Amino acid sequence: MTRIQSHPVLGNTSERLRVPFYFDENLYEGYESETIAAALLANGVRMLRVHEESGTPRGLYCNIGHCMECRVTVNGESSVRACLTTIENNMKIYSGQQLPNPVKRMVEQE
Repeated sequence: MTRIQSHPVLGNTSERLRVPFYFDENLYEGYESETIAAALLANGVRMLRVHEESGTPRGLYCNIGHCMECRVTVNGESSVRACLTTIENNMKIYSGQQLPNPVKRMVEQE
């Protein structure tokens, strides 16, 4: 993991409990009270989802809960903002995937 080890406000990571979690079926490790976004970034994960229509990659943008670019599925709940949600022990997180285009599907069926 790549991260700051000592911070004047957040303290030392060596004093925090490690928390295992899954992202797209891969096991990662973060620290207690860390957001999903921070834990994924520290583990080298930059793409959190793809655009629903175009399929282009999306990652963190504002990291303060305004833009909705970091939406992931957490333990079956969709559209969870990774920048505002803290990781929990063995949490199952999935990236957002491209959705079928209903207009394109209707044209293909004609």
